[in-house]
Amino acid sequence: MRSMSEDHTHVREFFTERAAGWDGRFPDDGPAYAAAVAELGLCLGDRVLDAGCGTGRALPPLRAAVGSSGTVLGVDLTPAMLQAAVRAGRDRAGRLLLADVAALPVRSECLDAVFAAGLIAHLPRPAENLRELARVVRPGGVLALFHPIGRAALAARHGRQITPDDLRAEDNLNPLLAGSGWRMTSYVDEDARFLALAVRTG
Repeated sequence: MRSMSEDHTHVREFFTERAAGWDGRFPDDGPAYAAAVAELGLCLGDRVLDAGCGTGRALPPLRAAVGSSGTVLGVDLTPAMLQAAVRAGRDRAGRLLLADVAALPVRSECLDAVFAAGLIAHLPRPAENLRELARVVRPGGVLALFHPIGRAALAARHGRQITPDDLRAEDNLNPLLAGSGWRMTSYVDEDARFLALAVRTG
């Protein structure tokens, strides 16, 4: 069976079909997003990217963290998800860009942090794509790979079990990040959330 991450067309089709009702499916995720954003340690004036921002649920807490002097960008591959973000008024919290995280329209080393919710499972070339995220972040900047529920709970939601090749497993993710310009600094995988934090090396 073809995985959803194998081509952009499939990813875009998957999320286009679900965009209009996406927030309604997960109405209670807001506090989890805010708590994960807090773990980034952002300061007023910082510049942050929400990579694969979807309907923009992370944008308001990101804006609150960096203040009016900061920069918040939301990038997504699917126009329908960005349109849902606009309908929800979240474009007021950050600038929305239709773009591929594999080729970001952002200067090298111009950001302080990247927040990525549910992104890694949809990356067609994870090592290469994580290197692209590293390219746009200054050395010492932070990456947060987040999901509002943990791996086991997510697998159970879809009627599956965790497999050994899951990229989000700590033993797989740690070397993947290390080979892509990041050093993992913390890893949490519990029913209530998944959050891996990494620092840009170099």
